Amino acid sequence: MEEVELAKHLQHPNIAAVHGFAVHDEAPYIVMEHMRGCYLLTVMDYALLVGRKLSPPFAAYVAAEVANALDYAHRRNDEEGRPLNIIHRAVGPLRIRLGFNGRVKLANFGAAYSELRERLRTPHGLLRGDPAYLAPEILRAVAESDASQADPLKAKGIDGRADIFSLGLVLLEMLIAEYPLDPLETLPPAAPSVFPPSIQAERTTAIKLEVLANRLLRFHPSDVESAAEKLPAPLWPILLRALQPDPAARYKSAAEMRDKLRAYLNSLQRPFGAEEIAAELKSILEAAARLKRLATTNTIERGVLPMAAEDAADTDQ
Repeated sequence: MEEVELAKHLQHPNIAAVHGFAVHDEAPYIVMEHMRGCYLLTVMDYALLVGRKLSPPFAAYVAAEVANALDYAHRRNDEEGRPLNIIHRAVGPLRIRLGFNGRVKLANFGAAYSELRERLRTPHGLLRGDPAYLAPEILRAVAESDASQADPLKAKGIDGRADIFSLGLVLLEMLIAEYPLDPLETLPPAAPSVFPPSIQAERTTAIKLEVLANRLLRFHPSDVESAAEKLPAPLWPILLRALQPDPAARYKSAAEMRDKLRAYLNSLQRPFGAEEIAAELKSILEAAARLKRLATTNTIERGVLPMAAEDAADTDQ
C-alpha cells in the first residue's frame, strides 16, 4: 500500500506507472503498466551469450534516462508541498525496463525510502534495497544503527546521491559487461567488523551479505579507473564522479549526471536516441534467438526472444 501511495507522486515518462493493487487468493499484487520489452539484466545476459557488449552510447543513453527519472523522483513533494526525500535504494539492471520501441523506464519503488506521512519504519537489522548496488553510506548507516534510533537514513542525512552511486555501478557494468565487484582481487580476507553479520538483506544475495557489503565499502576510485581504462575517455570523469565513496564528492544531483551523459551523446558523430536503442536491442535478441543454448537463459525473463529469427521483426512494434 505504501508503494501504491508513493506512486501517486511519481508520474513521469521514465518511471513505470503503478495503477493500484489487487488481491488474488489472499495474495496482494501491484498493478503496473506493461511496456513490451525486457529488463536491462536480460539484454546484458543475452549480449554476453552472443559474445557482444552493449555499445557505449547505448549504456550512456540508458543511464541518462534513468538519471532523468531519479532527478524527478528526488525532487518530489507531497500534497502539502513538503519534500518526500525519495531514495530508490534498488537502482539495478532488474529495475530498469527497456521497451522494444527504445523507451527506458525505472521500475519498482517498493524498496524506496521516503518521508510519506505515516510511512512504515524499516525494522531494525533489515537492509532494504538491492545489496549489490547500494551506496556505501547506506551500508554504514544501517551497520551503525541501533533499535532505539530513528530511521538510520534520515539520522545520517542520506539523500538522492546514494542513487547516483547505484546508477554509476550500473553504467560501469553495462560498459565492461561484468559486475564491477566480481574480480577476486576485490574480495577481502574477512568481513569488516563494522558490518554486523546479524543484519539481514531484504532480498537474497548470491554471496554472504557481509562479504558483498565489504566489497562495496572497499570500492575505490582506483578500481573505477582500472575497470574503465579501455572505455571511451569522455565517460571516465562521469564514472569517477558518480562512484565516489564520499557522497559530497559525487554529482550534486541526478540531473547533473544526466546532463553530462547527454553531452557525451551529443558529441558523437551520429545521433543516438530511442531508435538506436531499439535497433541494438533487436539485434541482440535476434542473435540470441538463433542460438541453441536458450535453455541456459530462460530463468532471466521468459517471452522476450522471438520464436524464430523472422518473428523478431515484430519486436519493434
